Amino acid sequence: MRLLFAAAALPLVALASPAYAGDPAAGQRVFVQCRACHQVGETARNTIGPQLNGLFGREAGSLDDYTYSPAFDGLDKVWDHENFAVYIRNPRQVTPGTKMIYAGLRNDRQIEDLIAYLDQFNEDGTMK
Repeated sequence: MRLLFAAAALPLVALASPAYAGDPAAGQRVFVQCRACHQVGETARNTIGPQLNGLFGREAGSLDDYTYSPAFDGLDKVWDHENFAVYIRNPRQVTPGTKMIYAGLRNDRQIEDLIAYLDQFNEDGTMK
């Protein structure tokens, strides 16, 4: 599984380029696709999916008040921009058996924008 994850990350090397760092405002528009299941901000709570405040730097599957699918058991991953980009491109490939029904976000710019948007939120939902 780790080899698959590493191979999937190769096309995303360009995302690390300083040429485009992501636009949080555009990322907020991308997040509309996520809102049916996820929330961010000071009033965010877990719904169908976990709330995403303070996502980057958080261990995957670690919110105590959310029941994750067994696909996250033993995943041993701390979310960062790179592995989130790989994950959101195809969640079911990275975590086979996940209950997340989203097929994935394929547009590199939208992924960077979404990351920039999510990265604005502290763990308590306040803006950085």
